[in-house]
Amino acid sequence: MDYHSVAGSIEPLNVLLAITPGATTILLFIVILLLLLSFLLSGSEVAFFSLSSKDINILKTRKHPSFRRIVALLEQPKILSVTLTITNVFVNVGIILTSNLLINDWLKPYEQIHPLPVWTVFLIKVVSVTFVIVLFAEVLPKIWATHHKVWFAAASSLIVEILKSIFYGISKRFVAFSERIEKNTSTVKSAGMDDGQLDYAIDLLSDNEASMEEKQILKGIRKFSETTVKQIMRTRLDVSGISFSDNFKDVLIKIEELHYSRLPVYKNSLDEIAGTIHTKDLLPYLNQSADFDWHSLIRTAYFVHEQKSIEDLLQEFRTKRIHFAVVVDEFGGTSGIVTLEDIIEEIIGEIKDEFDDEENINKKLDENNYIFEGKIMINDVCKVLKIPVDTFDAVRGESDSLAGLVLEIAGEFPQINDSFTNGQFTFVPLEISKNRIDKVKVTIGKNASIEQQ
Repeated sequence: MDYHSVAGSIEPLNVLLAITPGATTILLFIVILLLLLSFLLSGSEVAFFSLSSKDINILKTRKHPSFRRIVALLEQPKILSVTLTITNVFVNVGIILTSNLLINDWLKPYEQIHPLPVWTVFLIKVVSVTFVIVLFAEVLPKIWATHHKVWFAAASSLIVEILKSIFYGISKRFVAFSERIEKNTSTVKSAGMDDGQLDYAIDLLSDNEASMEEKQILKGIRKFSETTVKQIMRTRLDVSGISFSDNFKDVLIKIEELHYSRLPVYKNSLDEIAGTIHTKDLLPYLNQSADFDWHSLIRTAYFVHEQKSIEDLLQEFRTKRIHFAVVVDEFGGTSGIVTLEDIIEEIIGEIKDEFDDEENINKKLDENNYIFEGKIMINDVCKVLKIPVDTFDAVRGESDSLAGLVLEIAGEFPQINDSFTNGQFTFVPLEISKNRIDKVKVTIGKNASIEQQ
């Protein structure tokens, strides 16, 4: 075969590979379209998975189709995440391939005059394509979605729903495959029992082996190491203290009214704890006048963080020989107080003394209806209802009280007798004082998973 025949066979191939001005416009349009899609997918991943339980509860109350799509998509978070990842990979590959053709076409006139080394062309392609993808398909959408997560999720919900339908089969297989790998490589012993199984095993003990009280103690011991101070503390709203500026007579009157053995002493507010006062330290000075300087009797306060384990706190109480601690939040403000009695009650149940008020707003109406104080802790509600303490973890957000849980579910401040349903539970605020929910009725559906006594 001579030179002319080879050249003749290559020439038609060059014509086929040549990019006309019309084709360049189409390729440019495709790149822009793919960049917009990648922008939407990257932002959606941030927007959807940064929505809090409170945001989702608010969306559930809205009737707009896009909000309903968001809630529906988040019902299968793993499949949604895999769908977004797979689609984004395909889109980015498409951007790279299309951009490569465009760059080759744009560099052709320059290469005919000054041929460029292969590594220079490669570097130009890598830098330019990487810059475009990182800036317009990664950084900008994620920043935007972080600041406008609800709007971004709503705007992209239709496209994401379509993509989920297209890639559902592939996504489901990827999720199943990853779960198998996770299960096989998990460090948790498969032969071991989880917390629910342990509680169930305790409930199966016969009355001869363990009484009802003993079963509750065993469950309390099982949960002891997992419980934090925030879950058992007396919240700030229920904390009574003594002002540093009170005279001695006022201090004695307040101590007599409250019947507490230890009280925090504050200066301007409970956020400025000056120390604690023990009532027994005042006994030798009961006959002193009102101007007696009682400040010398103030003891140094012991502060603990609200996320501290009560198991560790109990050990510190024993070591330091103290029974009282002030609980602070991440900003140093006072969240509440915790005592040795609060810790012990987590194991053996409620301890009542001669000063405890027998009148309690928390009461059982019948098997399915209860009334609680709004300030009662969610964990205590679960104990009364005999349901797992993590029942409301998915919707409680940062709330620890029943009133806070109602606010999270409602998404806004409710009115008296408004009804809010979550799963098998219905919450109805019965009494509201200013901006505080004082009393809540809780109704349990027939299918609620209540432990049998």
